[in-house]
Amino acid sequence: MSGITRRAFARNVLIAGGAALGYPYALPARAQESAAPSGPRHGLAMHGDPLYPPGFAHYRSVNPDAPKGGRLVQGAVGAFDSLNPFIVRGTAPPFVRWNIVESLMARSPDEAFTCYGLLARSVETDAARSYVAFEIDPRARFSDGRPVTADDVLFSYELLRAKGRPNHRTYYGKVAKAEITGPLAIRFTFAVVDRELPLILALMPVLARHATDSETFEQTSFKAPLGSGPYVASEVKPGESVVLTRAPAYWGAELPVNRGNFNFDSLRYDFYRDVNAQFEAFKRGLYDIRFETDPGRWKTGYDFPAARDGRIVTEEIATGTPKPYSALIFNMRRPLFSDLRVRQAMVALFDFEWANQNLYFGLYRRNGSFYDDSELSSLGRPADARERALLAPYADAVLPAVMDGTWQAPRSDGTGRDRTRLREALDLFAAAGWELKGGTLSNRATGQPFAPELLVGSKDQERLALAYQNMLRRAGVRLDIRLVDNVQFEARKQTYDYDMVPYIWDQSLSPGNEQAFYFGSAAADTPGTRNFMGLRSKAADAMIEALLAAQGKEDFVSAVRALDRVLISAQFSVPLFYTPGQWVARWRKVERPQTLALQGTLAESWWQAKG
Repeated sequence: MSGITRRAFARNVLIAGGAALGYPYALPARAQESAAPSGPRHGLAMHGDPLYPPGFAHYRSVNPDAPKGGRLVQGAVGAFDSLNPFIVRGTAPPFVRWNIVESLMARSPDEAFTCYGLLARSVETDAARSYVAFEIDPRARFSDGRPVTADDVLFSYELLRAKGRPNHRTYYGKVAKAEITGPLAIRFTFAVVDRELPLILALMPVLARHATDSETFEQTSFKAPLGSGPYVASEVKPGESVVLTRAPAYWGAELPVNRGNFNFDSLRYDFYRDVNAQFEAFKRGLYDIRFETDPGRWKTGYDFPAARDGRIVTEEIATGTPKPYSALIFNMRRPLFSDLRVRQAMVALFDFEWANQNLYFGLYRRNGSFYDDSELSSLGRPADARERALLAPYADAVLPAVMDGTWQAPRSDGTGRDRTRLREALDLFAAAGWELKGGTLSNRATGQPFAPELLVGSKDQERLALAYQNMLRRAGVRLDIRLVDNVQFEARKQTYDYDMVPYIWDQSLSPGNEQAFYFGSAAADTPGTRNFMGLRSKAADAMIEALLAAQGKEDFVSAVRALDRVLISAQFSVPLFYTPGQWVARWRKVERPQTLALQGTLAESWWQAKG
């Protein structure tokens, strides 16, 4: 599960990697899957046992003695028109979710998918995970001082199930019964078999019934929801900046899941119109940490006085999670991209080798799997017996080369004029009814030119799009590029109003229900999901069900690899690239823990340097 668990604003602007850098922590091995013990417990893992025992002091990827105080300033590109991240309408910054509104439990940064007590001091489920029950910590308080109760949890569940984002509606719709069993106790009984549901309910945002108007909940607002988290929104300049300040007498400061985190007294987030303006602001010291995504800038852009004299530190930081899958996505809802051969031709014409050397200083690696650089990836691995059994009813869903582990993304000679790739693409187009005439690729039956539109929302995306446009021109494809502002880009993306669009799927070591939100057939026609390509695949649906039902790690890994093979074979995107590590630049006035979380370094664990 990855899409609903981000805790740091900076984490949403990364294209990070790092398995080859020797990430120090692997997923803890378990000799066998232990049966869930009866009775309340302090934590719950998706597979196996929690890493940390009852009474643990803090996560290992934090500095438990980090000093408190000061202000952390971060920068972002784009704008926002709402501070409610729980609804489809509007564009809300993600930092509200984890700094202001808390969940019943907190997700460990050091494990694939394990949750420990936050608002809830204990969790209970059975071996079949047919239900989950929580006991709320009697100390838990909203930022206005009112206690958090089971009634607030029930209210949040019912509100988000009815009016929340599609992922909330989908997940919470699997609950058959929600009942308050005491002032501080609540139990959810499930209607379907889904081993991840106890963890999903554990991560449900808890809103205050007394401060939330269910009638206006779906409307955008510049007033942040009342939460129980370490910060409150104290200053909002619409579209420009948001300042969070430490909540008075924050109730959970000494919890094990919080110790060493949330060290600054205030957090400021400044929004910039474009990346260049954002970078210039960083050079001037207007914000403190920068997660770089542009290899050209990383290679040559940090030669300025503050970087040369050591006031700014640049680091390449390893991560232990699957690398983000970055791609140009075809909208298969449109007839133009309904034919697999057309999509394969478009993939063949993207010259990664040329682009990497000429645009990105050779610093990128090519995406291929949706779980690159992890044990969940199917690349280079023949399907095992479990995978073949899962995929047997869907013989046409996986390409032979993908099944036997020999498939890889197309490679060119790096010249930018690879004739082999061009011939392959033209043959595929011809088989699909398109032919090159007078320098234009046209439909053989109608004469219509092949002229898709690629929607982009930033200058960096436009730069890549222009390079791809030149690559396609050799085959007579007329790619139109439409650059729009951030708000329009997000609005069109959420309503699937495009032929092609860039996107990055983040994954974790424990993919789960969010995979249906990304790749499930039911999500294809639901606005606001991440099934941007409109994939409708019975095979993908079945593999998602299999990974959700898996009780042991081996079955789980096989199910995820089988899903990966289905997704690769669908060829619904041009696979792009990822960085071999987090590229991080920081002014020396902020410091970070030396021990890394699975995702690398996380902004919530940083602190202000002394002196």
